[in-house]
Amino acid sequence: MSQRPTNSTSPSRYPNDRFVPRPEDHFTFGLWTVGNPGRDPFGLAVREVMSSVKIVRELAKLGAYGVNLHDEDLIPFGSSTAERDKIVRDFKGALAETGMKVPMATTNLFSQPVFREGAFTSNDAAVRALALQKTMRSIDLGVELGASVYVFWGGREGLETNACKDPRDAVKRFREAINFLCEYSRDSGYDLKFALEAKPNEPRGDIFLPTTGHMLAFIYTLEHPEMVGVNPEVAHEQMSGLDFSHAVGQAIEAGKLFHIDLNGQKPGRYDQDLRFASEDQKGAFFLVKLLEDSRWDGMRHFDSHPYRTEDEQGVWDFAYYSMRSYLILKDKVARFHADPEIKQILATLEKRSTTQVAGVGPTFKYDKKSAAALKAHTFDTTAMASVGYEYERLDQLTTEVLLGVR
Repeated sequence: MSQRPTNSTSPSRYPNDRFVPRPEDHFTFGLWTVGNPGRDPFGLAVREVMSSVKIVRELAKLGAYGVNLHDEDLIPFGSSTAERDKIVRDFKGALAETGMKVPMATTNLFSQPVFREGAFTSNDAAVRALALQKTMRSIDLGVELGASVYVFWGGREGLETNACKDPRDAVKRFREAINFLCEYSRDSGYDLKFALEAKPNEPRGDIFLPTTGHMLAFIYTLEHPEMVGVNPEVAHEQMSGLDFSHAVGQAIEAGKLFHIDLNGQKPGRYDQDLRFASEDQKGAFFLVKLLEDSRWDGMRHFDSHPYRTEDEQGVWDFAYYSMRSYLILKDKVARFHADPEIKQILATLEKRSTTQVAGVGPTFKYDKKSAAALKAHTFDTTAMASVGYEYERLDQLTTEVLLGVR
């Protein structure tokens, strides 16, 4: 039985546990995740706000690689220059002390009342200008802290009534903002990648560019599409009723998965931000399998919150078990690949996938000779349709791997 970590835990206390997180696993948390005090729309905070320095130190003890942040997670809105400088200095000191990194940064364009109608897509040009100013300053901070990825989540970029805004104008304004900030980053000499994060709704009734697919299409309308990718989030895609691993797979195939947010979500609910793999373990398994099989080299970032029921110890349990669950699923992926029955089914499928037809295939690229050969070929559709694919068996074997009996 695994031990319950404490906030003074060191991974060295678990020498016989194969699922101890380590910095080389590249697990990261947002300051806003473990730092969440448990406030919700119906209740006040249940935990004391923790300093960013404490968060860095405690996550380092649990084996995390780094922390990510919105500008306001670190520097309260309206802070003076002197206050900002001291906060950043202390935070950098904690990073240096622990070896923790800041791989990603982002801007809070949703909490302050001034952004209640939107930020980049607001009907007020002054608000749009303020959003650009705030983001430029936040980009500067992220680069100062070592971030190489900058995420954009448009929390207020939406509406409740279509009467107030033409969606064509909203998309144009969002494009103008991203183009402006790409040029700002290039002109400043920053080596940053931008990652766009989709969400269908909440806190707005509808949010523009609501899925990863929408974001991928949008990227190719930008002036510098090479700089911009996506940051898919488990819960956000599942809120749309979609399979998250499909969105991630499309992003990887397009070379546009620049960052990822891992959490858990029950179907049909509000954005719950549950601990990773605490729901839909099969979906979480296939996500980990996709990331590991593709050898994706990005951060495994947890964008989730501890239950409101928890005290501070529960916060560190939440963080530790988020990482542990990923490592357990990674082990299940290795078992899947090693299982002889699964290997046999997959080998049969691979053989069918690599069969030539009329001297053409298994990949198809047009030329006149190939087209003529295919047009002339007679297919035995009765024989083809009579052969099953063994997917029921394959799915059951996968389930048994997950349930620990294989």
